[in-house]
Amino acid sequence: MAHDIEIRENVEYIRRGETSLWGNVYMPRGAGPFPAVVAIHGGGWRLATTDTYQYFAPWLASQGYVVFTPTYTMAKKGEPSYPAAVQDIRVAIQFLRGRAAEFRVDPARVAAMGESAGGYLAAMVGLAGEEPQFQARLGAFPDLPATVKAAIPIYGMFDLPAQWRWDQLYRAGEHITEPYLGKSLLVDRKLYLEASPLTHVVTKPGQPAFFVVWGATDDVVDPATQALPFFEALKMAKIYARTCRLPDAPHYWMAEPLDDQDSYAGFLSTRLVRFLQSKL
Repeated sequence: MAHDIEIRENVEYIRRGETSLWGNVYMPRGAGPFPAVVAIHGGGWRLATTDTYQYFAPWLASQGYVVFTPTYTMAKKGEPSYPAAVQDIRVAIQFLRGRAAEFRVDPARVAAMGESAGGYLAAMVGLAGEEPQFQARLGAFPDLPATVKAAIPIYGMFDLPAQWRWDQLYRAGEHITEPYLGKSLLVDRKLYLEASPLTHVVTKPGQPAFFVVWGATDDVVDPATQALPFFEALKMAKIYARTCRLPDAPHYWMAEPLDDQDSYAGFLSTRLVRFLQSKL
């Protein structure tokens, strides 16, 4: 049964200097508590594409999930945003837990979902968020956990050295990893490895369940060098993982209306809810 929903816009969760980081909160009406999804926009770590979830977030809230859509630190020329962007999403998760009563959230049932650069961030907080380099004591609730029970990366980057090479070969002038990290792979390979979700895929207790989503015709983030090796690594590490491959989908489609019969986001929606019902 679909829920009526309530939306709170421009909710600030942290301030970095003069920059306010905020998000919209989409809540089912009712007593709750409800499971929650932190939905992270893409944009190559440079573009704040804040309308990405304008259709998907209200729909997901109508299915019984609280959705928080945070902004995060963007990379600028000469100002890389790693690891600040990962730290920001950690703070967003802590914020949601800290305000659980107000937003009717079950703090034990939180997932991270993201598309493109947001998919990368969802995977990073899922796998590496508790590692020391990502634990800057920021925000109003720095002592709360930033762990998630499930992660849903959608056409995300998982191996940054491979993405750097792909950009060099096929996307001249559109390199996305160097502005984010501030260095070339040829200068600091160790940094690229540390910043890659693939590096953090290890067998250990408490790993989140993964739902890895990609389009077969994506020419921005190559599935053969990103999603597929990442999924294989998850399986080898005995981390629960399922996939959703959209045969003719390109990059960037999560902002589509779900009710369009050809919508890739609509195709994903029911499959995503089945995963969340099972693992969140």
